[in-house]
Amino acid sequence: MSKFKIEHGASRINLVLLKTNIEDTISQDLDLLATWSDNDRKYLVNELLRFALTQEEDFQRYKASLTANAARPVTTGEIPPVATKSELASTANTARETPRS
Repeated sequence: MSKFKIEHGASRINLVLLKTNIEDTISQDLDLLATWSDNDRKYLVNELLRFALTQEEDFQRYKASLTANAARPVTTGEIPPVATKSELASTANTARETPRS
């Protein structure tokens, strides 16, 4: 198992807003961790989530399978030829001219 590491005074990163509620005790620990590591809470939340996601093996396998499937082009065999307007008109004329028994 990997060890979680927080770099003291790490640089800031680009962020995307994620609205959520965090339990009070976790929020207090985040504040304490922010003070101890001289980092912003947002940075710490990102690092903690990144670490947790990399540790979840089932999720990593699922993520890899999605990436592998997206990289593989979907092929259904040969592409059927498209009939031209003149071929369609010729077929329609032949059908009208054919006597019925």
